[in-house]
Amino acid sequence: MNSSKFLFLLNLLSFIACDKGSSKKEKTESVKVLGPDTIAENNEKAKVKKPVEIKKESESIQQNSNLELSVDCTYPQKMAEQGLVNISEIDPSILVQLKYSTTDNFVGKDVYGCLSDCYLQKKAAEMLANASKYLQLENDSLRLLVYDGARPHSIQVILWESLPQYTPAKRRTFVADPAEGSIHNYGSAVDLTIAFADGTPLDMGTKYDYFGELAYPKFENRFLQNGKLSKNHIENRQLLRKVMQKAGFMPIEYEWWHFNAVSRAKAKAMYQIVE
Repeated sequence: MNSSKFLFLLNLLSFIACDKGSSKKEKTESVKVLGPDTIAENNEKAKVKKPVEIKKESESIQQNSNLELSVDCTYPQKMAEQGLVNISEIDPSILVQLKYSTTDNFVGKDVYGCLSDCYLQKKAAEMLANASKYLQLENDSLRLLVYDGARPHSIQVILWESLPQYTPAKRRTFVADPAEGSIHNYGSAVDLTIAFADGTPLDMGTKYDYFGELAYPKFENRFLQNGKLSKNHIENRQLLRKVMQKAGFMPIEYEWWHFNAVSRAKAKAMYQIVE
């Protein structure tokens, strides 16, 4: 074979080899490149949300949140329209921590929404201000700490239905039947304790909303004798009853924290129920 033919065959083989290598490279690169349809399909499979969708979802959540907030926040306005007053405006020294506006209650959830101020009928609020003065005359380092005041009837239904484990008769010991209405629903009952000025409550032997005989004032002597209540517990409860009764409030048999400004019959005759 002469030299010219040899060079021709060598160049031909080199061209074929380069062409095959280039073809493989193009095929490899084509696998790495994804078109718009492929991206959309992969996103759908992975459930990836686009920025626009996330924004719309966020706006929807915010709208729902605002709706719930506006519903909850009608309670103070309705109470004020019915003539009830904010007790903090009557006596700023009275401490307020509405338990049903927190999760620290027997329901385990906030059922009051943005209702965080205590409202009462004007007469009851003035009575409570007098009790506050009597307490500070006894000990000027102590304050009344309010856990509940006027309670919307709609909330009374929620509380009642939160105790299905009890018979209706037993349930009435702890929560008033909404069919009858609670004195709280008329803005004429208050739940409270005594605390130091920094808000630390005195030890009353049980927590608020304790469902049991240990919270019953009528059984205090029995529990004092068997050691389940201490002398200090009893004295703290007696001090609370002393200042509240001096102001005209009436205690009840089953809850050391509950006091009525008027009877249920008078409340119904004098006031409109808070819905």
